[in-house]
Amino acid sequence: MAHLGHPGGPVRAFTGARGAQLAGPTGGGRASVPLFRPRGGAPLMTSPRKRALVVACAGAVAAALAAVPAANGAGSARAVEGLNGPRGLDIGHGRMIVADSDGVISEIDRSDDSAHKIGKVAKGFGSAVAVAGNGDVWALTGGGHGTLYLWSGDHKRREVLDVGAWQKRHNPDPYDLEDKAAESNPYGLDAVADGVLVADAANNSVIHVTRKGKVTPIARVKTRTVEMPEGFDDPELPPAGTPIPSEAVITSVVQGKDGAIYLGELRGFPATPGTSQVWRVEPGAHGAVCKPNKPTKGACTRVADGLTSIVSLAIGGNGALYAAELSKMGWLAAEMQLEGSTEGAIIKISKNRERMRELSPGKVHLPGGVAVGANGNVFTSGPVFGPGGVMKVG
Repeated sequence: MAHLGHPGGPVRAFTGARGAQLAGPTGGGRASVPLFRPRGGAPLMTSPRKRALVVACAGAVAAALAAVPAANGAGSARAVEGLNGPRGLDIGHGRMIVADSDGVISEIDRSDDSAHKIGKVAKGFGSAVAVAGNGDVWALTGGGHGTLYLWSGDHKRREVLDVGAWQKRHNPDPYDLEDKAAESNPYGLDAVADGVLVADAANNSVIHVTRKGKVTPIARVKTRTVEMPEGFDDPELPPAGTPIPSEAVITSVVQGKDGAIYLGELRGFPATPGTSQVWRVEPGAHGAVCKPNKPTKGACTRVADGLTSIVSLAIGGNGALYAAELSKMGWLAAEMQLEGSTEGAIIKISKNRERMRELSPGKVHLPGGVAVGANGNVFTSGPVFGPGGVMKVG
């Protein structure tokens, strides 16, 4: 994964051929870089390259976004403003919930598009959120271990699971490329009837967690060999076209009405555009393995390919999927602060999975999440760094 740079220029993320740089020590003789500290605060994450989803220098990214007149639809399509680094977004049971980098979990009042705090977690990179069928709210703190919380009808926060600790003890990644099989970076959520699904980016897996904290592994995605993309004038990076084994980096998960579970990939280093996939896990399947070299075999099959740096998935009432792409040029381009790399996208994948279409082209920048309302309206949160909000797209 990536962090998007520090003041004075981009941080060199490449320290090997297999993953993506997270701020922090990498081990195994790899170089380390300073942790990003938002506004002088504590480090967001302390994990190796493949776990650095979107850690950035707020000043550098804010400056880049300031040069974009309509960043995330400002002035026209913005439904909610005044949020700081909004990421997690979900709609359910008549509620729109969003989380920001101040650690605030808010409900949006659609009558006046105001945000009302319902809870708080630690500051840092915005949490993932999910609304249960009864209106309860799940939240997942990002970075490193990751803690899963639940707000029930009494509005009290309850800790359900230390996801990272469970993964380390019970579910190491056998396909890890960095000799860090026990790493965990829980990143995405989707509420289901009997609990919640958790996408773990560093573990390349999805697990199911009940309200009592019982865990069942659902699926894991194997590595894929991609080519180093063009456009990077940096002697520390491999030449364009170099084949590089790359981890999936599962950032997102959503369940369809038929019980099938869909997984979305960020894609590890070198974040080659067009190499992020969406997978479908058969209803009721446990321990499925998704295989890029055999994408039509087994309980996990590929339903979409050719996407870039997916950070969120949603599904509409008609069965169409929606994917939020952090940067259309890939997260590495955003980290290197290449021109145009803050432009992201919301991609609609048709119900039959045969067509893809971008919604509101040119108006989405560094999105954090995507969600679909009961009436079919599609919303996205972002930018994930600096001032932002929630906007309608499509």
